[in-house]
Amino acid sequence: MFQFIIRRTVGAFVTLILIGAATFFLFVAAPSDYASLACGKDCSPARLEDIRQALGLNLPIHQQFWDFMSGIVMGRDFPTGHCNAPCLGQSFYSGDMVWSTIMDRFPTTLTLTVGGAVVFVIVGIGAGMIAAYRRGTMVDKVATSVSMVLSSFQIYVLGPIVLLIFVYSTGWMDNPAYHPITEDPWKWFTGLLLPVLVMSTIFTAQYTRMARSSMIEQLAEEHVRTARAKGMSNRYVFFRYAWRGSMIPIVTVLGIDISSMLGGAVVTELTFSLQGIGRLAVDGAVHKDLPLTMGVMLFGAFFILIVNILTDIAYAYIDPRVRLS
Repeated sequence: MFQFIIRRTVGAFVTLILIGAATFFLFVAAPSDYASLACGKDCSPARLEDIRQALGLNLPIHQQFWDFMSGIVMGRDFPTGHCNAPCLGQSFYSGDMVWSTIMDRFPTTLTLTVGGAVVFVIVGIGAGMIAAYRRGTMVDKVATSVSMVLSSFQIYVLGPIVLLIFVYSTGWMDNPAYHPITEDPWKWFTGLLLPVLVMSTIFTAQYTRMARSSMIEQLAEEHVRTARAKGMSNRYVFFRYAWRGSMIPIVTVLGIDISSMLGGAVVTELTFSLQGIGRLAVDGAVHKDLPLTMGVMLFGAFFILIVNILTDIAYAYIDPRVRLS
């Protein structure tokens, strides 16, 4: 298992370097004028030349690439001061260091991701397993029907409806906002409760149907039928043999969903006016803030790779054949 994890970690590290190189050449070495975007409108030639020198654009491309990649590991010097590692550059729009800006926004996205994942994993997978265990009964029909209805909703549709009912009309809850858990745990919980529930509702419906279909497929496998033929109880066969095999496709989709949410829950944050990584990516695109956009891309890619490693480890635990391969 240890060698398995080492191989996946080394592969992820190499992939991250390649993503960093692709990001650099996509933005910095592109035909567009990187310095003109930083200078903005009504930029004088003298100001434009100063920006070129400050950003190192007068250096050869290979030297610019080395400064960019080494800055992530060792830090980098800018005219406004030193940027400690990991340095992802300095924002054109705000003048702040990109890494500090991302770290200020990340707790909001992390809370949404973890809170939403806990809800839709427990409720969604649990409801799907119960529906498969009680296949054909009223419980199965209700769970299937509800999941089909909820999966037809979208966050940008369900979100305003929830805000209208619970915030603007009844006043039962405050407008969603992030509060640090270290300052006020109750406000932290209630401030993001509505966004978490709305986002998890869509995922819960999807995981209910996926867990049900995966479990029904496993129950039809030959080794499960053999276990039943030996006289084992349905409950024992369900949890001992079928449940473990049904988790493999669920873990695959779960890893993709969690990594995408950590990279930025864009729709949820825009719907509820939350200042997270997703909103930061949109702001970077709107203001043509290339360092900020590059930083968010690398930050999202890092978490996608981390979650992929954890998914591979979960595979190896669930199915020993993965370790042998």
